Amino acid sequence: MASIIEIRNLGKKYNITHQRGGYITLRDVLVNVFKNPFRFLKYKTREIVGLEKKEEFWALKNLNLSIEKGEVLGIIGKNGAGKSTLLKILSQITPPSTGEIRISGTVGSLLEVGTGLHPELSGRENIFLNGAILGMKRREIIKKFDAIVKFAGIEKFLDTPVKYYSSGMYVRLAFSVAAHMDSDILIVDEVLAVGDADFQKKCLGKMEDITKKEGRTILFVSHNMTVLRQLCKKSILLSKGEIKMIGPTDEVIDFYANNRVAVEKEEDAEQFLPLLEGNKSGIRFTDIKISNQDGHKVFQSGDKLKIELLYENDRGESIQEARIVITVMSKLSEQILLRLDSDIPNQTIPEKMPGSGKLICETDSINLAEGAYLADIDFLIGGTSVNYLRGGLQFEVETTLEKYNFKKYPDKNVCDYIIKYNFKFAEK
Repeated sequence: MASIIEIRNLGKKYNITHQRGGYITLRDVLVNVFKNPFRFLKYKTREIVGLEKKEEFWALKNLNLSIEKGEVLGIIGKNGAGKSTLLKILSQITPPSTGEIRISGTVGSLLEVGTGLHPELSGRENIFLNGAILGMKRREIIKKFDAIVKFAGIEKFLDTPVKYYSSGMYVRLAFSVAAHMDSDILIVDEVLAVGDADFQKKCLGKMEDITKKEGRTILFVSHNMTVLRQLCKKSILLSKGEIKMIGPTDEVIDFYANNRVAVEKEEDAEQFLPLLEGNKSGIRFTDIKISNQDGHKVFQSGDKLKIELLYENDRGESIQEARIVITVMSKLSEQILLRLDSDIPNQTIPEKMPGSGKLICETDSINLAEGAYLADIDFLIGGTSVNYLRGGLQFEVETTLEKYNFKKYPDKNVCDYIIKYNFKFAEK
């Protein structure tokens, strides 16, 4: 089968400027101009505008890929791997720095929440505006208007300005227009996560119809591995702008899950995490890790959590009356799901700890719903917070609770009594 997209030696370079200050005083100008005008113009001016502090960053490099007509390709990888950059180049939003792309057909894109929607216009007006931006003719929009509105589920708010829409309504409207466009290629970035579960099912059903019945090609970026397994037969794994693996979706996801630490390892992994602003205690976290009972970074509902906190006291002094509080919450709603507090009975954190070491928190099985989660970490001494990291941990749960007979968490602010957990101190 002929390829509908051919990518050869694709690269995208950005120049990052590191500036130390953005202004110069009149006194500096006068003194340096008269003292040594040529030296001033050559060095001082370049430093001010940041020319001496530029760094090249390759978001994509040496990318080679062939995509066939009617194929549904999943694209996975950590944040910053180059997924969105690739889609923007394919959508002709930004040009590549090197290489070439050959596309045989029309392209429809849904890259961000509210793409192509004007906040002051009504839903009805935005359907025509967004459709025109995507390349649809007016008579084509009129023909499909009722189907677009019905799919988006915005009949009641059709003549309301979209600036009053929720983010979910934005996505429903934008996706509906893009999905009803007769494009040969549909590009969808991580936007469906904003919609509710019912709408996500509708979107998946629509995309399956697009590929199976209409033979159109879809490029789909998502962090939801369950959806990728369901929709995409083939996937690629991006890491630092390069294709790490390409093949059947199940194999790519399994590789990513089992080798996530190696895939996502940063060059500056040993760099200290920043101190809390105003932190005069000198206590900092040097590394934070989270995994399940098997050491994997991708979680299933029912897995256990293992959180490792490496700390260090810049003063080298021992630490007394230490207390750690880890608050886990939903990334989308920020509802607190559980609170892990070392200041409860039967914990093994000593009253006096060395100036550096490792604190480990292990939980029993946690029946979390599918989605993204984050955790705040608070280091206290004598009841006073000395270092607080908001969102210090982030993780995702793949498998939905619908596949289990688990009971969801009650709607309460703190649920630290639901599971059992244990804090302990360990030497580095």
